Amino acid sequence: MLHDRVLVRLTPEEGERRSTGGIVIPATAQVAKRLAWGDVHGVGTSARTVRVGDRVLFNPEDQLEVEVHGQAYLVMRERDVHAVATERSTEHGTGLYL
Repeated sequence: MLHDRVLVRLTPEEGERRSTGGIVIPATAQVAKRLAWGDVHGVGTSARTVRVGDRVLFNPEDQLEVEVHGQAYLVMRERDVHAVATERSTEHGTGLYL
């Protein structure tokens, strides 16, 4: 990957979900635009906060898709990542991650 690009593989959806009130929402239900979670498989040299192995939250509809060795990945800029879920602590940051 070059510059601030991030290579992400979508995490498969679990299927049906439950609302906070206990209502079952089937996987086929049409919902508003949803952000998706994915696993980072590659980062460019200019990426500052995202690392390989992180889970990131992003909008999958605004990204470019590429196939590598039969696997589908999304390519995006680091600035298109909405959140990072990781257990590592940062030296200069707050350490507050999802």
